Amino acid sequence: MAFSLSTYPVVYRAKYGSTCWTEEYLQKSQKTAAEEAALPEKEKNNLEASRNFYADMPLVSFTSQYGISVFEGLKALPQKDGSLAIFRPDRNAVRFYQSMKGLYMPPFPEDKFVDACVETVRRNTKLGFTPRYKQEWEKDSYISAEAVYIRPFTYSEGGIGVNLSNEPWVMIICTTVSSYFVSGLSGAVTSKRTRATPHGTGWIKAASNYVISAMAKHEAAEAGYMECVFLDAIEHKYVEEGSSCNIFFYLKSGELVTPELGDTILPGITRSSIIELARDQNIRVSERKISVEEALSETRECFVSGTAAGVTPISSFTHNEKKISFNNEKVGDLTASLRDTLKGIQYGALPDTKGWMLKIQL
Repeated sequence: MAFSLSTYPVVYRAKYGSTCWTEEYLQKSQKTAAEEAALPEKEKNNLEASRNFYADMPLVSFTSQYGISVFEGLKALPQKDGSLAIFRPDRNAVRFYQSMKGLYMPPFPEDKFVDACVETVRRNTKLGFTPRYKQEWEKDSYISAEAVYIRPFTYSEGGIGVNLSNEPWVMIICTTVSSYFVSGLSGAVTSKRTRATPHGTGWIKAASNYVISAMAKHEAAEAGYMECVFLDAIEHKYVEEGSSCNIFFYLKSGELVTPELGDTILPGITRSSIIELARDQNIRVSERKISVEEALSETRECFVSGTAAGVTPISSFTHNEKKISFNNEKVGDLTASLRDTLKGIQYGALPDTKGWMLKIQL
């Protein structure tokens, strides 16, 4: 399972008040990872569970009542040379800033975001809570590889009655993650549900957006699919994105298509990275509308992208009970090449010629 509540002991917290942010690092346990691992199972579980509770934060808030919150997801990855580096945190900082601004919160400064992510990971690493690079990860193209998942999010001040957050907290927690999707499932199916509507919050990484995504993904899994795919809200004709990831179609013509950004599609950091890597390979990349019918009839390879998903191949696409398989349900050459290049850069097995990896000084 990719995610768990086995979060690391050091947490970052900032609070906005008047005109500035007050920052602090909280530590729930002084034990190292090795010391925690040696504890009796019940005591270890209780210690880990306690990290999810903060008695000095309000139970009733605009976040808990109305979903007024934004979040980010980024990774610090063990490097082949033994170091640790975060993938493109500056881009997450920009999106977090824009998301908070989009919900009319005082936006969190981009430099503070990057510094806080680095320092939170560094402090937890000194306690031994971050994974180390393993040579065996290279055998399956890093599909089974571990990383530090960094989750920055906002939590509002106490409040009841529909309103916005003017004095939010920003929290940053970390945990170890591995493969996101369930092994054995690789098909996608279109959902009857609508993820986002024009003039809504689809472009914001808002907590409330993921209610529909969670429901649709559950329904897809119940039907035997790995992923659900949302269509546009107006014509129910054009592909938009998956439950928590962007989507790409490599067409028979040689064109790699991903739905164009707008106010209903999240601007993924992995998405933009894949576009750049594909163009480096002289692949013609288009950000445009693609109908589900074009996707079904013209696609030879399909994959989804995201912080958790990385580059994950989609073996088949089902719409209105019509199923089309891609590349004999095997990983396509372009999909594998983009996946391996991205993972190679992220884990330090390939040179970072783009300056995407921010090394953490331990």
